[in-house]
Amino acid sequence: MSDPTGTWADYEISCDPDRLDPARIHHWLSTDAYWALGRSREQQDRAIAGSLSFGAYERASGRLVGYARVVTDHATFAWLCDVYVDRDVRGRGLGTALAAAVRDRLAPLGLRRVLLATDDAHGVYGKAGFAPITDPEKLMVLKTG
Repeated sequence: MSDPTGTWADYEISCDPDRLDPARIHHWLSTDAYWALGRSREQQDRAIAGSLSFGAYERASGRLVGYARVVTDHATFAWLCDVYVDRDVRGRGLGTALAAAVRDRLAPLGLRRVLLATDDAHGVYGKAGFAPITDPEKLMVLKTG
């Protein structure tokens, strides 16, 4: 995938869980992400521990500036969630870069589908190859909280 802004070279995306900053991730999501407002730190830490996580880091400083999480069985299905880019670096294509990194990391697994849900970032994910579901009537949800 090409870098239309010429700025991705300033960032690195890694799946190394030891590089993550769980406190920063929790702060972002619990205070600024409509889908995770009020999420507890303990709940967020469990989510990170049970998922494949992607961090986007500034090369110069090593600072975490973006995050994405994938829930998957590594065989048939994955759910991309908790995609967040620090407000200070938005508009540089990092959301699309994270989605593309997820796509590329999962591609060798031969998953049947990778799903996500978004209220407002369809264009970001579309650039990485995601498309609207053609048969949403097949999907169901069990609301528990």
